[in-house]
Amino acid sequence: MKTYKLDYSSRFSPLISDYLSQNQKLRPFYNRFPSSVNFSDQIYEKLKQNIDRETLVDSLLNQNKGISLSEKSSSNIQSLINQDTFTVTTGHQLCLFTGPLYFIYKIISCINLAEKLNKQFKDKHFVPVFWLASEDHDFEEINHIHLFGKKIRWENDKNGPVGRMPLDNFDLVLDELESVLGEGVNAQYLTDLFKKAYSKANLADASRFLINELFGKYGLVIIDGDDIRFKNQIETIVRNDIQHNKYFELLSNTSN
Repeated sequence: MKTYKLDYSSRFSPLISDYLSQNQKLRPFYNRFPSSVNFSDQIYEKLKQNIDRETLVDSLLNQNKGISLSEKSSSNIQSLINQDTFTVTTGHQLCLFTGPLYFIYKIISCINLAEKLNKQFKDKHFVPVFWLASEDHDFEEINHIHLFGKKIRWENDKNGPVGRMPLDNFDLVLDELESVLGEGVNAQYLTDLFKKAYSKANLADASRFLINELFGKYGLVIIDGDDIRFKNQIETIVRNDIQHNKYFELLSNTSN
Protein backbone atom coordinates (compact mmCIF):
# COMPACT_ATOMS: atom_id res chain seq x y z
CA MET A 1 0.00 0.00 0.00
CA LYS A 2 1.30 3.45 -0.90
CA THR A 3 0.93 6.22 1.64
CA TYR A 4 1.25 9.95 1.17
CA LYS A 5 1.89 12.59 3.80
CA LEU A 6 0.12 15.90 3.34
CA ASP A 7 1.17 19.21 4.84
CA TYR A 8 -1.89 20.31 6.79
CA SER A 9 -0.62 23.83 7.51
CA SER A 10 -2.17 25.18 4.31
CA ARG A 11 -5.46 23.32 4.78
CA PHE A 12 -6.53 24.56 8.20
CA SER A 13 -6.90 27.89 9.95
CA PRO A 14 -3.83 29.32 11.75
CA LEU A 15 -5.47 28.46 15.08
CA ILE A 16 -5.81 24.76 14.22
CA SER A 17 -2.35 24.63 12.65
CA ASP A 18 -0.84 26.18 15.79
CA TYR A 19 -2.63 23.63 17.96
CA LEU A 20 -1.49 20.67 15.87
CA SER A 21 2.11 21.94 15.93
CA GLN A 22 1.79 22.50 19.71
CA ASN A 23 2.64 26.18 19.45
CA GLN A 24 3.33 27.47 22.97
CA LYS A 25 1.07 30.48 22.42
CA LEU A 26 -1.94 28.18 22.82
CA ARG A 27 -0.82 26.33 25.97
CA PRO A 28 -3.00 28.39 28.36
CA PHE A 29 -6.13 27.31 26.49
CA TYR A 30 -6.12 23.52 26.90
CA ASN A 31 -5.11 20.98 29.48
CA ARG A 32 -2.96 18.40 27.67
CA PHE A 33 -2.10 17.69 24.06
CA PRO A 34 -3.24 14.11 23.19
CA SER A 35 0.23 12.65 22.68
CA SER A 36 1.33 9.28 24.04
CA VAL A 37 3.50 10.79 26.77
CA ASN A 38 0.58 12.75 28.24
CA PHE A 39 -1.93 9.94 28.73
CA SER A 40 -0.39 8.74 32.00
CA ASP A 41 -1.05 12.14 33.59
CA GLN A 42 -4.54 12.22 32.12
CA ILE A 43 -5.31 8.79 33.58
CA TYR A 44 -4.02 9.84 37.00
CA GLU A 45 -6.18 12.96 36.92
CA LYS A 46 -9.28 10.99 35.96
CA LEU A 47 -8.71 8.50 38.78
CA LYS A 48 -9.14 11.33 41.29
CA GLN A 49 -12.52 12.39 39.90
CA ASN A 50 -15.77 11.28 41.49
CA ILE A 51 -17.80 9.59 38.73
CA ASP A 52 -21.22 8.02 39.20
CA ARG A 53 -20.42 4.88 37.28
CA GLU A 54 -23.54 3.00 38.34
CA THR A 55 -25.83 5.61 36.78
CA LEU A 56 -23.67 5.65 33.66
CA VAL A 57 -23.84 1.89 33.17
CA ASP A 58 -27.56 1.63 33.99
CA SER A 59 -28.39 4.44 31.57
CA LEU A 60 -26.28 2.97 28.77
CA LEU A 61 -27.89 -0.44 29.18
CA ASN A 62 -31.35 1.14 29.04
CA GLN A 63 -30.54 3.38 26.06
CA ASN A 64 -29.12 0.52 23.99
CA LYS A 65 -31.62 -2.20 24.82
CA GLY A 66 -33.43 -1.61 21.54
CA ILE A 67 -30.44 -2.57 19.37
CA SER A 68 -28.42 -5.73 18.95
CA LEU A 69 -25.17 -5.04 20.76
CA SER A 70 -22.05 -6.97 19.89
CA GLU A 71 -20.44 -9.00 22.65
CA LYS A 72 -17.57 -6.52 22.67
CA SER A 73 -19.83 -3.46 23.06
CA SER A 74 -21.84 -5.16 25.82
CA SER A 75 -18.63 -6.05 27.64
CA ASN A 76 -17.36 -2.50 27.26
CA ILE A 77 -20.52 -1.07 28.82
CA GLN A 78 -20.27 -3.42 31.78
CA SER A 79 -16.58 -2.60 32.20
CA LEU A 80 -17.40 1.07 32.84
CA ILE A 81 -18.37 0.15 36.40
CA ASN A 82 -14.67 -0.43 37.14
CA GLN A 83 -12.38 2.39 38.29
CA ASP A 84 -9.65 1.29 35.89
CA THR A 85 -11.87 1.68 32.82
CA PHE A 86 -11.64 4.93 30.85
CA THR A 87 -13.33 6.29 27.75
CA VAL A 88 -12.08 7.78 24.51
CA THR A 89 -14.99 9.88 23.31
CA THR A 90 -16.01 11.49 20.06
CA GLY A 91 -19.40 12.73 18.91
CA HIS A 92 -21.32 14.44 16.17
CA GLN A 93 -24.66 15.86 15.12
CA LEU A 94 -27.24 13.39 13.86
CA CYS A 95 -26.52 13.92 10.18
CA LEU A 96 -28.66 11.97 7.73
CA PHE A 97 -27.02 8.75 6.52
CA THR A 98 -23.90 9.77 8.57
CA GLY A 99 -23.47 12.99 6.57
CA PRO A 100 -19.91 14.22 5.84
CA LEU A 101 -17.02 11.78 5.68
CA TYR A 102 -15.36 13.12 8.82
CA PHE A 103 -18.31 11.68 10.76
CA ILE A 104 -16.82 8.28 9.90
CA TYR A 105 -13.22 9.42 10.39
CA LYS A 106 -14.02 10.62 13.91
CA ILE A 107 -15.34 7.23 14.95
CA ILE A 108 -12.49 5.30 13.34
CA SER A 109 -9.93 7.57 15.05
CA CYS A 110 -11.69 7.05 18.39
CA ILE A 111 -11.67 3.26 18.03
CA ASN A 112 -8.03 3.22 16.93
CA LEU A 113 -6.91 5.37 19.86
CA ALA A 114 -8.75 3.16 22.35
CA GLU A 115 -7.04 0.09 20.89
CA LYS A 116 -3.65 1.82 21.03
CA LEU A 117 -4.13 2.79 24.68
CA ASN A 118 -5.25 -0.74 25.59
CA LYS A 119 -1.91 -1.96 24.29
CA GLN A 120 0.06 0.83 25.94
CA PHE A 121 -1.54 0.50 29.40
CA LYS A 122 -2.03 -3.21 30.05
CA ASP A 123 -3.51 -2.71 33.54
CA LYS A 124 -6.23 -0.34 32.32
CA HIS A 125 -9.15 -0.67 29.92
CA PHE A 126 -10.22 1.91 27.33
CA VAL A 127 -13.65 2.07 25.70
CA PRO A 128 -14.43 3.99 22.48
CA VAL A 129 -17.58 6.08 22.92
CA PHE A 130 -19.73 8.00 20.45
CA TRP A 131 -21.82 10.87 21.84
CA LEU A 132 -25.11 11.42 20.03
CA ALA A 133 -25.67 15.17 19.77
CA SER A 134 -29.40 14.52 19.97
CA GLU A 135 -30.29 17.80 21.69
CA ASP A 136 -28.88 19.95 18.91
CA HIS A 137 -31.54 22.27 17.48
CA ASP A 138 -29.95 23.12 14.12
CA PHE A 139 -32.22 21.05 11.91
CA GLU A 140 -31.18 22.92 8.77
CA GLU A 141 -27.61 21.75 9.28
CA ILE A 142 -28.40 18.03 9.52
CA ASN A 143 -31.47 17.59 7.30
CA HIS A 144 -29.64 16.94 4.01
CA ILE A 145 -26.70 15.24 2.32
CA HIS A 146 -24.87 15.82 -0.95
CA LEU A 147 -24.44 12.59 -2.91
CA PHE A 148 -23.15 12.19 -6.47
CA GLY A 149 -23.82 15.85 -7.19
CA LYS A 150 -27.39 15.74 -5.87
CA LYS A 151 -28.76 17.26 -2.67
CA ILE A 152 -31.15 14.98 -0.78
CA ARG A 153 -33.20 16.92 1.76
CA TRP A 154 -35.61 15.91 4.54
CA GLU A 155 -38.52 18.32 4.79
CA ASN A 156 -39.91 18.56 8.30
CA ASP A 157 -41.94 21.21 10.11
CA LYS A 158 -41.04 19.98 13.61
CA ASN A 159 -39.02 22.08 16.06
CA GLY A 160 -36.85 21.34 19.07
CA PRO A 161 -34.11 18.78 19.67
CA VAL A 162 -33.44 16.93 16.43
CA GLY A 163 -33.02 13.59 18.18
CA ARG A 164 -36.65 13.60 19.26
CA MET A 165 -38.01 14.28 15.78
CA PRO A 166 -40.25 11.45 14.52
CA LEU A 167 -39.52 9.77 11.19
CA ASP A 168 -43.09 9.25 10.05
CA ASN A 169 -42.53 11.28 6.86
CA PHE A 170 -39.15 9.82 5.90
CA ASP A 171 -40.19 7.44 3.11
CA LEU A 172 -39.74 10.06 0.38
CA VAL A 173 -36.16 10.68 1.52
CA LEU A 174 -35.38 6.97 1.37
CA ASP A 175 -36.93 6.66 -2.09
CA GLU A 176 -34.81 9.53 -3.36
CA LEU A 177 -31.67 8.07 -1.84
CA GLU A 178 -32.35 4.68 -3.41
CA SER A 179 -32.73 6.25 -6.86
CA VAL A 180 -29.44 8.14 -6.46
CA LEU A 181 -27.52 5.10 -5.20
CA GLY A 182 -28.63 3.05 -8.18
CA GLU A 183 -28.10 -0.69 -8.53
CA GLY A 184 -25.34 -2.96 -7.34
CA VAL A 185 -24.45 -5.10 -4.33
CA ASN A 186 -23.13 -2.25 -2.20
CA ALA A 187 -26.01 0.03 -3.17
CA GLN A 188 -28.52 -2.64 -2.12
CA TYR A 189 -26.67 -3.21 1.16
CA LEU A 190 -26.77 0.50 1.99
CA THR A 191 -30.40 0.88 0.93
CA ASP A 192 -31.48 -2.01 3.16
CA LEU A 193 -29.38 -0.71 6.06
CA PHE A 194 -30.80 2.80 5.85
CA LYS A 195 -34.38 1.52 5.55
CA LYS A 196 -33.94 -0.50 8.75
CA ALA A 197 -32.35 2.45 10.56
CA TYR A 198 -34.91 5.06 9.57
CA SER A 199 -37.86 2.84 10.40
CA LYS A 200 -37.16 3.65 14.06
CA ALA A 201 -39.30 6.00 16.12
CA ASN A 202 -37.09 9.08 15.94
CA LEU A 203 -33.80 10.40 14.59
CA ALA A 204 -31.82 9.54 17.72
CA ASP A 205 -32.94 5.89 17.61
CA ALA A 206 -32.20 5.72 13.87
CA SER A 207 -28.72 7.18 14.31
CA ARG A 208 -27.95 4.85 17.20
CA PHE A 209 -29.01 1.82 15.16
CA LEU A 210 -27.01 2.91 12.13
CA ILE A 211 -23.80 3.66 14.02
CA ASN A 212 -24.06 0.40 15.94
CA GLU A 213 -24.55 -1.59 12.73
CA LEU A 214 -21.43 -0.02 11.21
CA PHE A 215 -19.10 0.01 14.24
CA GLY A 216 -20.57 -2.17 16.97
CA LYS A 217 -18.28 -5.07 16.15
CA TYR A 218 -15.33 -2.90 17.20
CA GLY A 219 -16.79 -2.40 20.67
CA LEU A 220 -18.08 1.13 20.16
CA VAL A 221 -20.45 2.34 22.88
CA ILE A 222 -23.12 4.89 21.93
CA ILE A 223 -24.36 7.39 24.50
CA ASP A 224 -27.24 9.87 24.35
CA GLY A 225 -27.07 12.90 26.65
CA ASP A 226 -30.83 13.43 26.37
CA ASP A 227 -31.41 11.33 29.48
CA ILE A 228 -33.04 12.58 32.69
CA ARG A 229 -30.61 10.54 34.83
CA PHE A 230 -27.67 12.37 33.31
CA LYS A 231 -29.36 15.76 33.68
CA ASN A 232 -29.98 15.09 37.36
CA GLN A 233 -26.21 14.89 37.72
CA ILE A 234 -25.84 18.57 36.72
CA GLU A 235 -28.87 19.99 38.52
CA THR A 236 -26.75 22.34 40.65
CA ILE A 237 -24.89 23.64 37.59
CA VAL A 238 -28.13 24.32 35.73
CA ARG A 239 -29.72 26.07 38.70
CA ASN A 240 -26.67 28.29 39.17
CA ASP A 241 -26.79 29.24 35.52
CA ILE A 242 -30.53 29.94 35.27
CA GLN A 243 -31.17 31.48 38.68
CA HIS A 244 -27.89 33.25 39.46
CA ASN A 245 -26.08 33.74 36.13
CA LYS A 246 -23.01 32.19 37.75
CA TYR A 247 -21.23 31.45 34.49
CA PHE A 248 -21.88 34.60 32.48
CA GLU A 249 -18.74 36.34 33.71
CA LEU A 250 -16.60 33.24 33.18
CA LEU A 251 -17.87 32.77 29.65
CA SER A 252 -17.47 36.45 28.83
CA ASN A 253 -13.87 36.43 30.02
CA THR A 254 -13.15 33.31 27.98
CA SER A 255 -14.71 34.82 24.86
CA ASN A 256 -12.71 38.02 25.31
